[in-house]
Amino acid sequence: MASVAELRAAVDAALQQVTEGQAAIQAAREKLGEAQQSLAQALDGSANPEVQSAHASLSHADQQLEECMGSTAQAIEQAQTYTANL
Repeated sequence: MASVAELRAAVDAALQQVTEGQAAIQAAREKLGEAQQSLAQALDGSANPEVQSAHASLSHADQQLEECMGSTAQAIEQAQTYTANL
């Protein structure tokens, strides 16, 4: 059985990975935002349903990434609470 110190170290390592994942998620959100702006500029004024669908899909992807950030933040908080109570 692992000691409390070993367990805390393992949880801290996992949380570092989560934090790195959050940075990647944020970078993805920024790239999606840039893509959405580029698409809007390139297709300015288009009423084509596919263009509107593409915008909606990019917005939906951004919302899902935002939810993912919230979930990972919650996971970090829960893990930190667990290790604080060891």
